[in-house]
Amino acid sequence: MTRYPRDMTGYGATPPAANWPNGAKIAVQIVLNYEEGGENNILHGDAASEAFLSEITGAQPWAGQRHWNMESIYEYGSRAGFWRVHRMLGDLPVTVYGVASALARAPEQVAAMKKSGWEIASHGLKWVEHKDMPEEEERAQIAEAIRVHTEATGEAPRGWYTGRCSNSTVRLAAETGQFAYVADSYADDLPYWMNFDGKDQLIVPYTMDCNDMRFAIQAGFTNGEQFESYLKDSFDYLYEEGEAGQPKMLSIGLHCRLIGRPGRAAAFRRAIEYFKSHEGVWFATRLEIAEHWAKEHPPVQQKRPSEMDRDTFVSEFGGIFEHSPWIAEGAYEKELGPTHDTAQGVHQALASVFRSASEEQRLGVLTAHPDLAGKLAEAKRLTAESTAEQASVGLDSLTDEERAKLTELNETYTGKFGFPFIIAVRDNTKASIMDAFQRRIYSDRDTEFAEACRQVERIAELRLQEKFSA
Repeated sequence: MTRYPRDMTGYGATPPAANWPNGAKIAVQIVLNYEEGGENNILHGDAASEAFLSEITGAQPWAGQRHWNMESIYEYGSRAGFWRVHRMLGDLPVTVYGVASALARAPEQVAAMKKSGWEIASHGLKWVEHKDMPEEEERAQIAEAIRVHTEATGEAPRGWYTGRCSNSTVRLAAETGQFAYVADSYADDLPYWMNFDGKDQLIVPYTMDCNDMRFAIQAGFTNGEQFESYLKDSFDYLYEEGEAGQPKMLSIGLHCRLIGRPGRAAAFRRAIEYFKSHEGVWFATRLEIAEHWAKEHPPVQQKRPSEMDRDTFVSEFGGIFEHSPWIAEGAYEKELGPTHDTAQGVHQALASVFRSASEEQRLGVLTAHPDLAGKLAEAKRLTAESTAEQASVGLDSLTDEERAKLTELNETYTGKFGFPFIIAVRDNTKASIMDAFQRRIYSDRDTEFAEACRQVERIAELRLQEKFSA
């Protein structure tokens, strides 16, 4: 048995209605990362200088040394860039991802954030890489980040984003019970819930595409117009989806030392004015979005197929393929995960077992199906699923003439092919079933065997859809 932890399905084709306040067509969420003074630096006890997200593309860490140019680029963010962005966005809801140690070195900036009513979420203790950090050390750093953040701002953070995270970060942040949301994900345009050891944690995904970090990486933005154009295109597409009844969230990521440069700030200002020129735009902090989502779409407790034990899984799905629990037993041993916790996901797992089975095994599944309106139906010995399916098109209330005709067709068909006529009755009417019966009876066996198998899979799919919708 293998379990694959990633959810590759998400909301699928039918995302939930966001129901943004006042019927907004889009939620625009602006993040300002405040990292200056929290980056790698031997002054901060780190082994080397910073080498990430600056004007010096391709920079390398200087082991055991301060990097004067890198430090001054970061200082630009705190000394000039922050204030330019604050003047531009001071009247809008903004979420600050504040590195705790950087906030502790920024009393004037923190005061300005608070005066503007900006949300100050935690961006970790230090702006450093976490991928190789032992779990206990990262857990301790999260706790220390909360403590230092509270001292620096006067309030404990309600949101968390590490950024340079480990595979354990989201679980460890959720473990604290501190956060209304965690943002270490880029997986969706809407918030979603994750569960860790029975604890539900809301995830409000962030962005790397609508992010000024692309000014500091190869093959990224080279001028402000490119960033502006990309933001507008992203806004327009999501706004169009909102007008069509599927509102989403546009996340925008900024860094003081990057967007704070005049040439980039000018382009971003034009994008903001463009957003403001539209009706039905909700500018919100990430905390406001999280609180709205938790109210509109609280976590739902449900039995997840990928988390069931073997007996429960087979009990739940052993009858989906008629009288063939061995298919569910085989599916349980496959690589299941959250992406299989839907009707289509379970169907794929079950159908793959059926498809790879021998012809003899598949024939056994076909012969397990009852005749349409046959002797088992008369004796009321059909499975509950078959009973409901046949009744849905009136096969339980045939005239004497219809019953005689079906009996004749059943006998002729079974005698010719060695298995009963199978059709997904919920896709049909009584008339279309009779038409298909009389047409398919003239097929050759190979063609009809393949068609019967397709119909068996379709019956299973419909049964699962009904089961999951209930």
